[in-house]
Amino acid sequence: LNCLYTIWTLPQFNIKSITIMSPPRSSNDDDEEFEFGDETNASRSTLNDGKDGATSPSNAVVSTQPTSQSSSADESVVFSPELLGMYYSRLFPYHLLYSWLAYDPSSLNPWKKGASSSSSTSSSLLFSHREFSMTIEPQPGNEVYIRYQSFPSQVELTSAIIKRRPTKIDIGAVFNHPPKDKNAVSNLQTIQRELVFDIDLTDYDGVRNCGCEGAKICNKCWKFMGMAVEVMDQGLREDFGFEHIAWFYSGRRGVHCWVCDEQARTLTNEARSAVASYFEVNLGSDKNQNFHITHPLHPMLSRAYKTLEPHFINDVLPEEGHGLLATQASWIKVLVTLPKAADPVSRKLKEKWERSKDNTTPHQKWTELKSQLDNFIGKGNKNSKVPKNVSNT
Repeated sequence: LNCLYTIWTLPQFNIKSITIMSPPRSSNDDDEEFEFGDETNASRSTLNDGKDGATSPSNAVVSTQPTSQSSSADESVVFSPELLGMYYSRLFPYHLLYSWLAYDPSSLNPWKKGASSSSSTSSSLLFSHREFSMTIEPQPGNEVYIRYQSFPSQVELTSAIIKRRPTKIDIGAVFNHPPKDKNAVSNLQTIQRELVFDIDLTDYDGVRNCGCEGAKICNKCWKFMGMAVEVMDQGLREDFGFEHIAWFYSGRRGVHCWVCDEQARTLTNEARSAVASYFEVNLGSDKNQNFHITHPLHPMLSRAYKTLEPHFINDVLPEEGHGLLATQASWIKVLVTLPKAADPVSRKLKEKWERSKDNTTPHQKWTELKSQLDNFIGKGNKNSKVPKNVSNT
């Protein structure tokens, strides 16, 4: 019971997908995508469009849906070839992209002395063996998806992008050979790929009381993304020791986290899944409302609670936020989530809050709820028997 309020403060922190770049597989290998979340047949056919069965090159996908090698473009999105040409010619940060994906900071300042030739050689190999894919529109409304693109240097990448004016660029894995030579080699395999997390606001629809749903976002519900970033960034740094972590707006309804440490780029599929599982909390589902949390709380969850409760109080509880305890209907929904063993607490608070004279604020209700639960389970009493786990059954 003393873990219950931790559950409410944790946002619906669902890691929808972790892109794990798989090497080309033989026809005898299991056809897996290592995706956390549903995968449609359409995406399967797109991701495995290569003859060798390699998966999608996308470490960060910002499109709303997968596209085939040639398909109709989203009619709601209109790209101007002239504006794309202007953007890629004048504004696109080629030097920053190269420095990042080559992992060569010295390239940002080529006149700086001290860069070793061996380091430069290694960086150029990383970049030249990196796969890119591009989505282009040779004709308005007709998309063409081009895979296995690789470039020896920033100059070639720049030239190709300016020439093709892609509507979308996907960044893929680093292979043991340049991906453009895939037909000339027989053992094209992935050797490095960033650890990438995709967090979507649609996973928060169950707790978004701002009126938004799907891809629609506002200042109120976007704060959930800030909470998720804060919790996960801290866990990746403090619990796993990662240092080079970059967060990006996905372009539509969420955020992408790129973990770029060399240790992360060389993780096995099993290790990547283990990192993802570390951040998962079983809070039930639409079909199964049961949850099960061990006691005492895992240190990661205890830390997350301390991080999230201030946000919870300021942005989730009040009426100007998501109104979790702002109305009778909302706080009744909270009380019914208490386990049956805590029915006395639920009844007591319900009777008090229903009184016409009760004018407690959402914050005061939250404090009172925590206090009542602490008293009920005898928190601080050495003789009390605290259960080893907490569930809502």
